[in-house]
Amino acid sequence: MFTIEHEFDATVVTLIDEGDGLPLMGDVVISGFEDCVTVEQTDPDTDEVQRITLSMTQIADLAAALNLPEGSYRIDRAPKA
Repeated sequence: MFTIEHEFDATVVTLIDEGDGLPLMGDVVISGFEDCVTVEQTDPDTDEVQRITLSMTQIADLAAALNLPEGSYRIDRAPKA
């Protein structure tokens, strides 16, 4: 299950683990801002929120990687004439 919320400065997607496997993982909150994307999850051992911040370039690379086979890649970002 997941939710999508549009806030003033971000789009927030929350992924809720409802899988059959145990143990279930905590909710993952993904916030998309103009210049970056953050991924947050609460650590069940410390009850602290762990955050990863990705640049928009890293997000573009991740999106491309989801559709490619195993290997090493570099995306050509040169402006097209």
